[in-house]
Formats: sequence, structure tokens, C-alpha cells
Amino acid sequence: MKKSLHPTDYRLVVFMDESANFSFLTKSTVPTTETVKWEDGNEYPLVKVHISSASHPFFTGEEKIIDTEGRVDRFAARLKAAEAHKAALAKKAKPAAAKSKKVEAEK
Repeated sequence: MKKSLHPTDYRLVVFMDESANFSFLTKSTVPTTETVKWEDGNEYPLVKVHISSASHPFFTGEEKIIDTEGRVDRFAARLKAAEAHKAALAKKAKPAAAKSKKVEAEK
């Protein structure tokens, strides 16, 4: 196993979810230049995150609505157009087939 593979400079860091106004203190090696005063009165490095367990839909139970109706409607329209095109080709093929049979019958 390689030596010195894992970082050893762990320190206490505050992670702040700006969208949910939620912060937690944990150990990390992430580099940062910002600091914040924590609840215990000490100052710790600050890392701002966009999403955390306080704002993620999986943890909050909020359902994200996805517009699938438009996809289904477009598929149904394409299917209907394909069936109409197929029917038009079949209708067009019938007179051509009848005409060729009539020509063969005359011979």
C-alpha cells in the first residue's frame, strides 16, 4: 500500500448551505480563505455550498415536477402522423396495384 496517499491536514471547518440557511461543523481538508464565528465562539474556516441535506429534495421530501406531458403529446402526434402517412401510402398503392392488374389483364 502506498504511504502518504491520504491527507493528514484535517481541521474543523464550517459548511454553510446558503439556500437553506443551514450550517454544520465537521472536519475537512478543503482549502478556503473565508472564516466564520461558530456557535461555540471560536472562528473556523467557512465553505459555502449550494445544496445540502437541508435543501436537497431527497432529504426534504419535496417533489420536483417534470414536464412529461409535452413529451407524451409529441410522441402521440408523431405516431398519429406516421399512421396517417402509412394509410395515405396504402391508399395510393391500391389504385396503382389495380391499374397494373388491369394492364396485365388486357394483355
